[in-house]
Amino acid sequence: MNTERHISSAFDRDLETVQALVVKMGGMVESALHDAAIALETRDEELAEDVRRRDKAVDELELRVNEEAARLIALRAPTATDLRTVLSVIKISAILERVGDYAKNIAKRSHVLVHMPAVEGSGMALRRMSVTVEGMMKDALDSYIHRDAALAEDVRKRDLEVDQMYNALFREFLTYMMEDPRNITACMHLHFIAKNIERVGDHATGIAEQVIYLATGELPDDNRPKSDSLTRAVLNEGED
Repeated sequence: MNTERHISSAFDRDLETVQALVVKMGGMVESALHDAAIALETRDEELAEDVRRRDKAVDELELRVNEEAARLIALRAPTATDLRTVLSVIKISAILERVGDYAKNIAKRSHVLVHMPAVEGSGMALRRMSVTVEGMMKDALDSYIHRDAALAEDVRKRDLEVDQMYNALFREFLTYMMEDPRNITACMHLHFIAKNIERVGDHATGIAEQVIYLATGELPDDNRPKSDSLTRAVLNEGED
């Protein structure tokens, strides 16, 4: 019995360690996402470049999470419930790594846009969208820390608002491009930034769904409503 208790205690410590790494990774990704949005709004090339440099640390942390989780499974032989937690850690770290990539992509395109005339109204609209998504990501991570299924479900519902913002921006950029061909290059970059932000919302929802899985043992079985499938099908080949 004492041996079993010792093994359980060792597993708990190892699990706390790997979960702490995921929380650290989440903080890094939140910061990158916020700074990428600020760099875009203020046309700050130095901040955009800093976001791009920091992505390597996020990638390295994901590798460490995967290594620690694999070691945990191999050495501790977790029970079904504990295995669910470990697998969720792997899944969430992969999501966070992808969100870090989106922040880097936003920063990369911001660097290009600095050297182009600003498209009227686009900065404020994209900032509103990014603030909404940043809030979703924060709440998704908080729901993970506290195993709060209700908060996670709220994050899922808010993704529809992000889709609606994206669709409105998509149509606005199309209008600008049709009115003046000189806007095409800038609007294409802005469209892909909006698409990256919209995808971050999807990934925040993915984290929320993992939290619901952790809390209830089941993934949500209903499809989330999407505002408009048409704009999601157009120009996706250019998504970073």
